[in-house]
Amino acid sequence: MPPSSMDPPQAVRITETRAGRYQVRVQAGGASFLADEPMALGGLGSGPNPYDLLGAALGSCTAMTLRLYADRKGWPLSRVEVAVSHRRDAKAGRDVFERDVSLEGGLDDAQAARLMEIADRCPVHQTLQQGAEVRTRLVPVPIHEAQGAAGQHMRDMDTACAERG
Repeated sequence: MPPSSMDPPQAVRITETRAGRYQVRVQAGGASFLADEPMALGGLGSGPNPYDLLGAALGSCTAMTLRLYADRKGWPLSRVEVAVSHRRDAKAGRDVFERDVSLEGGLDDAQAARLMEIADRCPVHQTLQQGAEVRTRLVPVPIHEAQGAAGQHMRDMDTACAERG
């Protein structure tokens, strides 16, 4: 049976390794990797920092959403590449993510323009632009992995690709 909005979300689990001051192990979607801070900031430099991970979320969601849309349209998109950089705007006090999108294939100008519109509709882009509520609670140790489906993100990408009247 496909997942529904009533399914509990799949938890991403982060645990200190104690191998370094900031190093943590991230378990997400069946994968496991390290996150850390650069050596210049007291970390081991053994993995992406939290803002790298946020940029990766934006870039990967963008690429996946563009691929889904182009495939549905039967467009000749052979490859998508996204580069994301992050900085804090000192004047506005807001974070700025700059996203460069490269589209390879025999797309015409109208198709490329439409894909750039779709990029702005990817679910992670929408979350970053609209903001999100974060709820935090103290729970007993150990945290038990939440059961559920990771399908909501796919449904959100699907919605982003839906044609609007």
